[in-house]
Amino acid sequence: MRTSDFDYHLPEDLIAQTPAEPRDSSRLMVVDRGGGGVLAHDVFRNLPGYLRAGDLLAFNDSRVFPARLRGRSAASGGKVELLLLSPTSDGGGRWRALAKPGRRMREGAEFVIGGDGEGADSGVRGVVVAREDSGARVVRFEDDSRLREMGIAPLPPYIRRNPDDPERYQTVYAKTEGSVAAPTAGLHFTRALMDALGDMGVETAFVTLHVGWDSFNPVRSENPAEHRMHSEYWEISESAAHAVSAARADGRRVISVGTTAARLLENAAAEDGSLAAGSGWVDLFITPGYKFRAIDGLITNFHLPKSTLLMLVSAFAGRENILAAYRRAARERYRFYSFGDAMLIV
Repeated sequence: MRTSDFDYHLPEDLIAQTPAEPRDSSRLMVVDRGGGGVLAHDVFRNLPGYLRAGDLLAFNDSRVFPARLRGRSAASGGKVELLLLSPTSDGGGRWRALAKPGRRMREGAEFVIGGDGEGADSGVRGVVVAREDSGARVVRFEDDSRLREMGIAPLPPYIRRNPDDPERYQTVYAKTEGSVAAPTAGLHFTRALMDALGDMGVETAFVTLHVGWDSFNPVRSENPAEHRMHSEYWEISESAAHAVSAARADGRRVISVGTTAARLLENAAAEDGSLAAGSGWVDLFITPGYKFRAIDGLITNFHLPKSTLLMLVSAFAGRENILAAYRRAARERYRFYSFGDAMLIV
């Protein structure tokens, strides 16, 4: 298996720059997990027609936090930018972050986030403590309690402008803040659609996985086994663990809404697919050959070439099957990536 096995050509104009309005008006491709190809082309609001009473949808309720910070070099006054990834385990105002430009953000470089340079509004000072092999920085802030009010929600690099409504890059059920990227498969759901699913007997469970920047990180080595996934924090409540475990025991379908929820469920599942409540860190990298234990179906968007997300979807439904569906999606002018259309694999 090579990373180039997961490459495909995509015309740039198929990369969605704005979300569908309303949310559930996005298109939906239904794909047979068993290799039968594309089963249907539809609209997302018609999702209930492909589900049945007793199915359980597992949602990731993580909320995107304002992780993008703009500031200036303390030495030169030149502009700098940080994308916070996660606080370090030792605390003390230390965060892992992506930084640019790299030449101004070398180890020992001091910087100021926000502020006008004077008095109470002088911003938050910080210093680059270390540079990791991945290129990320470890930075230390004098006072990181003010960062939230200074930051903005990050968007993927292929989206060129922020949506008019910042909540459009949040799911309607987002609850626990901590992600630097939205669990985008959930962006298609409206409250009305979720109510309709509940009325027909579809169950729901909410778990939390705080999404890191690896969602958009291409696998740069030709050997996927050399790619390192960064750990992401997760939580599963007693009620969610019970709901998923009961569905597995009853033989009912567990359908993950997004690859992030899928990674969490698979990481936490016992051999029989049951879950226990808990929390921790996950760096599970799912590639073809993986044996799925927890999920029977997947709702997902169309992912970047050579990405860990495309590898996970290929592991779930077969590489050739998925790449054929992607070629069909391009011919049919589906919209790709975070603000794009959806795929249901059953």
